[in-house]
Amino acid sequence: MILVLAGTQDGRQLAAQLAKGYKVIVSVVSQYGRQLASESQVQAQEGMLDTDGMIELLRRQQVELLVDASHPYAVNVSRNAMEACENCGVAYLRYERPQAALPAYDKLYKASNYEMAAKQAMVLGKVIFLTTGSRHLKVFKAAADPAVHRLIARVLPEPGVLTECLELGFQPRDIVALQGPFSHELNKALFKEFGTEVVVSKNSGQIGGSDTKFSAARELGLPLVIIDRPVLPYKTVVSSFAEVLAYVNKHMAGSRAVNGCR
Repeated sequence: MILVLAGTQDGRQLAAQLAKGYKVIVSVVSQYGRQLASESQVQAQEGMLDTDGMIELLRRQQVELLVDASHPYAVNVSRNAMEACENCGVAYLRYERPQAALPAYDKLYKASNYEMAAKQAMVLGKVIFLTTGSRHLKVFKAAADPAVHRLIARVLPEPGVLTECLELGFQPRDIVALQGPFSHELNKALFKEFGTEVVVSKNSGQIGGSDTKFSAARELGLPLVIIDRPVLPYKTVVSSFAEVLAYVNKHMAGSRAVNGCR
């Protein structure tokens, strides 16, 4: 059995490819993610897993290989997966989607973490459009001066996410609940509609729509704050589906040979 951590579109696509030749189970966080996985006829496990939960899943499903195709910024997921695999003696492979090329732009600012990005954004403008997802919105809320700054949060249209935004103090008029990725023109229209003065983004890669956020901000002349990807000590990393398939084929062939000798 192969376990794929697939919280993204390309993760689900990768799982569907692997399922053509191997037994595959996908781990997703939300009910919506499970629905999307099931549309590809792939068995899905729903729920946030800590290290112990990951270990239990590996053992229960008799997993031989874990392919970590989680979001590039989901560091806790990857850390838990690596620790669980080490504990269970399961092979671990990280699929890391390529980053989007950064534009040559004199209003581009890089930040090594969310706190630095929030501090930088508050200095650059008053209306700040956040395209970083919902998990770190509280960092930006903490850095903002309610009398000065207006924060716009673009998030997934999921009930739990919307509730989180409201609990953090976001007004409905400041929440853009849409499923991405978004085109250059839609990004541009949204930035203009809200009178955006600063855009904050992660470099999630082209498949995550980073390139069109970058280009829209640049065309409008808006300061663009980009949060760097976290760096983790992955033992084995690949950046294409072809490399994943080659690794899986080699590993599973070796695993079957060993099992045959037994």
